[in-house]
Amino acid sequence: MRCPKCSGIKSSVIDSRQAEDGNTIRRRRECEECRYRFTTYERVEEKTLVVVKKDGNREQFSRDKIFNGIIRSAQKRPVSSTEIDEIVNRIEQKLRSQHDGEVSSDIIGSLVMDELVNLDEITYVRFASVYRSFKDVAELETLLKEVIYGNKESENKANE
Repeated sequence: MRCPKCSGIKSSVIDSRQAEDGNTIRRRRECEECRYRFTTYERVEEKTLVVVKKDGNREQFSRDKIFNGIIRSAQKRPVSSTEIDEIVNRIEQKLRSQHDGEVSSDIIGSLVMDELVNLDEITYVRFASVYRSFKDVAELETLLKEVIYGNKESENKANE
């Protein structure tokens, strides 16, 4: 590993530990020439995941697009960025383990909705209204009934 200070090519690993996400190793190194200490990260090189959009266009998978979509839906709601980040991590992990190379945007949207329905009802409805592109109020009303009656069914099962 090349030293960022003197560009020396020899360094020793002083400390090595797993990073927070569990998929990365953090290494503290020391340059053998100038003794400068620096940090490097090692992670598995993952295959590029391509998203196939509804119109047939393809684009590279972006965690940020999912994160930003949820952030917009969760505006002024009691949803933390940590919770959203955990959701995005779970979705990305599912996509990478279940799909090899290409995945449709419909699958990603469904995974997001599956996560949001258990997180916050309003965030779920806001995301769904954009994701499903409702044509009229009746479609929105149907979704709201699903949310309301779905929760009542869950409450009834919990009370039994």
